[in-house]
Amino acid sequence: MLAEQTRKSLSINEAVPSDADVVVIGGGVMGCSIAYHLAKLSGGTKRIVLLERDKLTSGTTWHSAAQVRQLRSTENLTRLIQYSTELYAALETETGQSTGWLQTGSISIATNPDRLTHIRRQAALSEAFGITAHEIKAREVTEAWPLANVSDVIGAIHSPNDGRVNPSDLCAALIKGFRARGGGVHEHTPVTGLRRRGRRLDAVETKRGTIRCETVVLTGGLWSAAIGALAGIHVPLYACEHFYLLTKPLDGVIRHRPTLSDHDGHLYIRDESGGLLVGCFEPRGKPIDVSELPTDFAFGLLNEDWDHFEPMMHNAIHRIPALEHAEVRMLVNGPESFTPDGAFLLGPSAEVDNLFLLCGMNSVGAATGGGAGKALAQWILEGGVPMDLTGVDPRRFPPVESDIGFLRERTPEVLGKHYAISFPGHEWKSGRGLRRSPLHDDHLDDGAQFGQRFGWERPLLFGAEVDMTPTFGKAGWHDVVAEEVEAAHARAALFDQSTFGKIRVAGPDAEVFLQRVCANDMARDPGRVIYTALLDDRGCFQSDLTAQRIAEDEYVLYVNTNSVLRDLAWFLNRQHNDERVAIADVTEEFAVIGLMGPSSANVLSSACDGYNPLGDLPFFSHRTFSLSGIDVRAARLSYVGEPGWEITVRTVDAPRLYRILRKSGQSSEIRPAGLIAQTSMRIEKGFLSFGHDITPDDTPVEAGLIHATKLRKNIDFIGRIALERRLKQRSDHHMVTILLDSGFEANPIGGEPIRINGGIRGRVTSASFGYRVKRPVCLGYLKGEVSELDGASVEVDIAGQCYPGRAQTAAAFDPSGRNLTPGARVWRER
Repeated sequence: MLAEQTRKSLSINEAVPSDADVVVIGGGVMGCSIAYHLAKLSGGTKRIVLLERDKLTSGTTWHSAAQVRQLRSTENLTRLIQYSTELYAALETETGQSTGWLQTGSISIATNPDRLTHIRRQAALSEAFGITAHEIKAREVTEAWPLANVSDVIGAIHSPNDGRVNPSDLCAALIKGFRARGGGVHEHTPVTGLRRRGRRLDAVETKRGTIRCETVVLTGGLWSAAIGALAGIHVPLYACEHFYLLTKPLDGVIRHRPTLSDHDGHLYIRDESGGLLVGCFEPRGKPIDVSELPTDFAFGLLNEDWDHFEPMMHNAIHRIPALEHAEVRMLVNGPESFTPDGAFLLGPSAEVDNLFLLCGMNSVGAATGGGAGKALAQWILEGGVPMDLTGVDPRRFPPVESDIGFLRERTPEVLGKHYAISFPGHEWKSGRGLRRSPLHDDHLDDGAQFGQRFGWERPLLFGAEVDMTPTFGKAGWHDVVAEEVEAAHARAALFDQSTFGKIRVAGPDAEVFLQRVCANDMARDPGRVIYTALLDDRGCFQSDLTAQRIAEDEYVLYVNTNSVLRDLAWFLNRQHNDERVAIADVTEEFAVIGLMGPSSANVLSSACDGYNPLGDLPFFSHRTFSLSGIDVRAARLSYVGEPGWEITVRTVDAPRLYRILRKSGQSSEIRPAGLIAQTSMRIEKGFLSFGHDITPDDTPVEAGLIHATKLRKNIDFIGRIALERRLKQRSDHHMVTILLDSGFEANPIGGEPIRINGGIRGRVTSASFGYRVKRPVCLGYLKGEVSELDGASVEVDIAGQCYPGRAQTAAAFDPSGRNLTPGARVWRER
């Protein structure tokens, strides 16, 4: 039957069908995987068409080194690759086509203490994720790699379940499975247009005809940005040259040994046809504009560049001395697509609701292909994300980060960081200054050190001479941040929160609309502030926000800096045609200044000629007034656990207001404070952050946020049924705060396993030094009953060393809430 279906492959001269349910654009490993999984998961009931501009696997897939390393930075990304390995091993039985899968394992070596900490942290994560990995000595490395020089190796991690695959064979197997389920493949069929109607595509235009369709999946690899541009869609990726060396057969090479990862030398090394394959991710890559490639570029390679590869060759000879006398077969140089942050694109586009992206794979396409294809197929068929994939959601990038000039500058740095040590606090050096707060010049005058969030330059701290070198130990900025926290705790501090996303929802049906899409009760009086989650049909978080009700027919929603495109799309996609509601992103029209601390009332009174216009304002309320002729709207909120207000002002007036508050606070020794201080304070206070502590894998039940929903009221909302079902079930894990016993010895950064009696019972979601409680503080989910967990003795595993502490359900700082009127336990990272 399979062979019969294969013979029915369409001729390259045959016209494309006029209609389809899903059109997949691009026939590399991503396109083959998503087509296969759409057909498989739909039971063959969907009409799926795969279009390829040339031949399957052309472009990047065919020359991929196809390494499959399972461990990634998050559990779900790791799960994607774990599924890939299972699929690659099973496809031959299903289709009769081998994928070339070899489970050879991998060995990661360390030649300096920071790298050793890095790989030990990976090994600890491996245990938490259920992946086999263990530390080995240098002599054990030579048992697997007799040719390796280990004189400078101080430690290594062996991961036996990693491997490699043949990318062309893999695609052949996926396509056989796809065609067996009725899928159609059209090679030599370039896309010439995407027909768009508002926020939807209704057809794909090709040189062989137009296909009307319900859904489009863009897996066009190097050409994805150009294809997306046909419909005004931003696809932030750019190509770099990627090199690997192939030698002729070499004495001493043992077949199917673990891949040797020498990331301090920027190398990966494995056997290949009796010789060696030596690949690199050099410290700075070579960008290449796809428009510079020949129009018929398909199975071609770029020119060999030995001058560029030479430093990596020296590193390789140091690691494998026999390479000095090896005969070179070829230096492979092929283009690979990279994104601005080094993570791939999987999910809906920001501009169109029925266009999904699966591209920009950052050299992990073969490894991730199986799992990524399945996850996106589930997303499309089930109408919602199947797991937390926010880290690869295409909408995490602002449009400005799709600018060609920015991408050409950033991409070489991204390639160079592929094997970098994952220090906390990493900031990109290239492509900076894209978006600036209206207070940016004031921050420069105050010696701000900036980080970049969603294209915005955000002050991390204020101290021009502070050492910002990333480290696993005590940071060079520790003392300066301590001063900022002390100012907010004992006197007054100003936080620039202007990068909040701001979405205006206005119209006669604004309340009805928000009642349906928000979990909390939005029918509050004008002047009130409401914290709410956005839940999906599973009852899981899609986002969270605070809403200020301005009038009966108007709200302004304040969302996570990085989430504004996702949240805007969420609202637009769920608006009914007959609802009289206008939804708009107004982020850049307004700035927000946080005035926080016990002296904040004195500062405001001084700015208002001795009168505090907010003295009687209740918590979670806002009020509009004039301050020195400037119209402002102040909300009584606190993200840092100290009394104060978040003040919204028009962008043009923000600098003058900021300077007035600075001057009025001189007697109170007011000072600016940055994002690092804010993060530390919110963790101490147990305020949860979307993307860290609450994700699309979590519900308000586990997070302890049922009180921030309207379940007690007879009002329907998205996710209510699932949430009621989850509430009736006994939850097996809960959010807790952990206070470590140590002072500066422990430096948790997030992601660490949490142990009780030696066994892993959870992971840290956020962590920081708590300056007000004088010890490290972690937030995280722990398995067990709440009564068992509150007060439990725990250990946090940091790179294999366990640090004792205590779990509690209350916040580390001000657990009774005396500093603030009791309010929501959760806030977003802003």
